[in-house]
Amino acid sequence: MSSATPRDRIHWIARLERRIHAWRERRARRRGRKPTVLVFPGYGGDGWVRVLGRVLIVPPTKRDANGQLARVRGWRSFLGIPVGYATVRITIGDEVHEVVADRGGVIDARIEAHLEPGWQIVRMSVENGEPGESPVQIVGPDVRTGVVCDIDDTVMVTALPRPLLAAWNSFVVAEHARQPVPGMAVLLGRLTRQEPGMPMIYLSTGAWNVAPTLTRFLQRHLYPAGSLLLTDWGPTHDRWFRSGSEHKATNLRRLAEEFPDVRWLLIGDDGQHDDEIYTRFTSEYPSSVAGVAIRRLSPAEAVLAGGRTAVNDHSAAAVPWVTADDGAGLAERLEAVGLLAHDR
Repeated sequence: MSSATPRDRIHWIARLERRIHAWRERRARRRGRKPTVLVFPGYGGDGWVRVLGRVLIVPPTKRDANGQLARVRGWRSFLGIPVGYATVRITIGDEVHEVVADRGGVIDARIEAHLEPGWQIVRMSVENGEPGESPVQIVGPDVRTGVVCDIDDTVMVTALPRPLLAAWNSFVVAEHARQPVPGMAVLLGRLTRQEPGMPMIYLSTGAWNVAPTLTRFLQRHLYPAGSLLLTDWGPTHDRWFRSGSEHKATNLRRLAEEFPDVRWLLIGDDGQHDDEIYTRFTSEYPSSVAGVAIRRLSPAEAVLAGGRTAVNDHSAAAVPWVTADDGAGLAERLEAVGLLAHDR
């Protein structure tokens, strides 16, 4: 009888995953393919910037007969080969910094830098390759309000919690078939126009693999520009898959500590654990929360998502807590509690 513990087995799976990635990397390099840096929108503050990206060897991009990008199905996002522990050159203004990606090729580094408030550009490259330009939103010291918004079933209908549908949406459905949640782009646009330089953070349990797809989706449906905070899939040292809830909670705490003078409007849905996560965060950092808005899934969406999570009674909460079926309904309720200016 094997004496291996569950944690030992997870360690073994993690080692196997690393060996598979290493084998795929060697095979790709023998074919002359080189790594590149996919850059993701980051953010920063007074004297620092958080840069985000991933080092991958990506498959060739397919184009149609007219030279346009072919319709992209989700599974292609997972074909890139992560290059672990790669040294990445980050250029900010006239200064060059070197950071090392993690074992999954993810770059998530806080770097000392002095940039003007607003959207700025940093450049990242690997192995002397063509640099990628990463937009970063620098939050000015006078900004007092920000927005943190979930993606799955909050801005994009995905029915993510149900495993089979999650796999279908992630690996099969063409990205142009994904549908926006009605009214959410208008709501977020109104919120970000209320205060110049307001940070917009899209915080999701989605994998970094789908970041390019999500970025195109947000742009195509006219969502306001914002930073992406996603996660990496696969086994860790002590569990089969990373905890999406812990990913969200950790990043919320980090935002509260990085921007102690900013109060965040937290937007999510009742198909995952957003209400629970936001409740806990509000109790831990009450001065960092301006309010909470929870989108209610439709009955059909709730069935596909495997049901709803219970939304607690927040009538006695210290901050406004509103719910509605879509962006227009949330806008009305946020107007009523003074968190959204009335449209003129």
